[in-house]
Amino acid sequence: MSWDSYIDNLKTPDSNGVVAVAEAAICGMLSGSESVWASTPALANISVEEIKRLAGKRSDFGQSGPLIGGVKCRMIRDNMDNDGMFSLDLKTAADASGNAFSVCVGKSKSALVIAKGTKEANGGQLASKVFGIVNYLRGVNM
Repeated sequence: MSWDSYIDNLKTPDSNGVVAVAEAAICGMLSGSESVWASTPALANISVEEIKRLAGKRSDFGQSGPLIGGVKCRMIRDNMDNDGMFSLDLKTAADASGNAFSVCVGKSKSALVIAKGTKEANGGQLASKVFGIVNYLRGVNM
């Protein structure tokens, strides 16, 4: 299965013609086989440890947010275990220019779908894109 088409899909314009996703990754999260399956260049360096942390217990995310591709994030909302949502909304730490970006992480049965927004994108725009793929993957038992 080629996962690159899923990355391409995340980066397409939404129904309003807005391209909200700047960077994306799909990572396998099953124990012992955590890895990046497909990504844009900026998220290719997501580590096994980062995948394990995102897929595991998130009880400390409010105090000590996760890293994604080496970028520190803070938790905004955790709906990862809620039916019909399966997502985690994050915000990156400010970069050298002072910009912080929304990030949405969705969870299927075997994968994490990660979308980092453009500077103008909000969490809802990212969640909509991520949920479409997560919902499809859950429907085919992935």
